[in-house]
Amino acid sequence: MNVMTVSETSLMNAAIITGPGKMTVAAGPLPQPGYGQVRIKLEGCGVCASNLAPWAGPEWMQFPTEPGGLGHEGWGRIDLLGEGVEGLKVGDRVAALSFHAYATHDVADADKVVPLPSALAGMPFPGEPLGCAMNIFRRSEIKAGQTVAIIGIGFLGALLTQLATAAGARVIAISRRSFSLDVARRMGAAECIPMEDHWQIIEEVKRLTDGTMCDCVIEAVGKQWPLDLAAELTKERGRLVVAGYHQDGPRQVNMQMWNWRGLDVINAHERDPAVYVRGIREAVEAVVSGRLDPSSLYTDRFPLEQLDDALNSTRDRPEGFLKALVIY
Repeated sequence: MNVMTVSETSLMNAAIITGPGKMTVAAGPLPQPGYGQVRIKLEGCGVCASNLAPWAGPEWMQFPTEPGGLGHEGWGRIDLLGEGVEGLKVGDRVAALSFHAYATHDVADADKVVPLPSALAGMPFPGEPLGCAMNIFRRSEIKAGQTVAIIGIGFLGALLTQLATAAGARVIAISRRSFSLDVARRMGAAECIPMEDHWQIIEEVKRLTDGTMCDCVIEAVGKQWPLDLAAELTKERGRLVVAGYHQDGPRQVNMQMWNWRGLDVINAHERDPAVYVRGIREAVEAVVSGRLDPSSLYTDRFPLEQLDDALNSTRDRPEGFLKALVIY
């Protein structure tokens, strides 16, 4: 990796993915906000697992990326307003839905920017994944007294465990890593099951639910086996929520089981930017109120020049890893 840095007075530094598993940091002109936009001097950006497919260099990926490209979990302070912006000012600390946030600066539409209150001062706030958790939780319709299984306790699964527990649900956490199950316990999970044997997991959930299975099951892995398992654990007329990002090909489902049990199947992914922003606003409220506390889940921090290490850690998930942040 080559690194070239300059003063930030007139230029920014941005990561550029140059090929499969390769990157550089280069200086370039500061982006200028257009009408209805703001420029943000970023404090950091979360690293999303959705970056891993382009990082691996599939045939459809084009290199090099645009400066800062792939980064979409940024937060920082507004340092320049475009024309027509109201309700925001220079110096406001914000989270934003923007798409070139692996850089010291990025531009965002003003209606995709969420102010961060003083109660969050000094705290990292990758708004997009926190908002994603809130949107999935809302779509899951979890209520007090329900039994909820969450399959996959990474960053998202841990957040959902905390939210479901705070709502009064009984959470059964299922995950491959013992470290992740320890995290789930801290987040309030009532029961934790190692994700080792398909049929043993089913039998254990049967035992824990007196044979009725779960009111709601959230699949948060994005692979075939967890999706199969999720359906098995959902009770008749229960809700199966697909939160995992299935980006590596088609899936097969046991439609006979889905039909017989009358499952409500929810694809909890959103594409409407307004819904994303709504989720970020709800995440701000949840963290300020204490209903959600992601602070212990940011396990790894990297400078921009080590974005490659951050992406590799997100892929390899070493012991103790949950979420990487790139800090500027």
